[in-house]
Amino acid sequence: EEEPLLRENPRRFVIFPIQYHDIWQMYKKAEASFWTAEEVDLSKDLQHWESLKPEEKYFISHVLAFFAASDGIVNENLVERFSQEVQITEARCFYGFQIAMENIHSEMYSLLIDTYIKDSKEREFLFNAIETLPCVKKKADWAMCWIGDKKATYGERVVAFAAVEGIFFSGSFASIFWLKKRGLMPGLTFSNELISRDEGLHCDFACLMFKHLIHKPSEERVKEIIMNAVLIEQEFLTEALPVKLIGMNCTLMKQYIEFVADRLMLELGFEKIYRAENPFDFMENISLEGKTNFFEKRVGEYQRMGVMSKPADNSFTLDADF
Repeated sequence: EEEPLLRENPRRFVIFPIQYHDIWQMYKKAEASFWTAEEVDLSKDLQHWESLKPEEKYFISHVLAFFAASDGIVNENLVERFSQEVQITEARCFYGFQIAMENIHSEMYSLLIDTYIKDSKEREFLFNAIETLPCVKKKADWAMCWIGDKKATYGERVVAFAAVEGIFFSGSFASIFWLKKRGLMPGLTFSNELISRDEGLHCDFACLMFKHLIHKPSEERVKEIIMNAVLIEQEFLTEALPVKLIGMNCTLMKQYIEFVADRLMLELGFEKIYRAENPFDFMENISLEGKTNFFEKRVGEYQRMGVMSKPADNSFTLDADF
């Protein structure tokens, strides 16, 4: 019995007529949120960086080292597996755009490391984190195993990469938002806002693709994949690179990762596993619309003009309310 998403599709070279409107909408949403690394102002970050404690510098640089490598791994999966397997055009459009965005994320992280780390040896070490840092290697290996797994179904791998983008990034995003709460590193925290929003969308997209599958992996199997990712992420941020280095509470971080995993389970259409509350009030505000003066600084939920609107929205009228 075939999966419609994966079935040979002779019409895959043309976009219209749209068959999967929900998938197309997600693509449009991604397109509307496009940004580039040049738009993030890093000019104030260096003086902030200089004033950080050594353990804070250590923490941030290692989190960036993980991030810098991880986007490339996500892309490897999209190029090698997902965009070749999925035959429907709407999803291929999304994957193509996601690849472009992951490249921008990767460039952004590399720029941040370049900006903060002046010692070339240390910089080289961080850029090569997949080989040099065991804790980063562990997360990278987990994702790479899924890319190489010839027996795992597309459904299982969709869940695994939803876990990479939803769980493996979640604690690190939260730790950088914690710095924002303390008023530190405006460039780093703004890029974090943009990237975490993008990754949230990529994770939502994985869940949407999962919903379209006819033969889904069992709840037990999904639970197993998610719980595995949770343990690795908890270990990463409480043992390998403990968040207490930046003054966060490790126990609460563990709870936060469980909370995020529960949210992902619900979005995949299953029961919560941990029933954890969100311990970080500052992470509640992330999804709320950030409001700033547009000309001073773009906000994280900025969208390109007109991309998500309907033609009628732009029509000229003389009976507008003033």
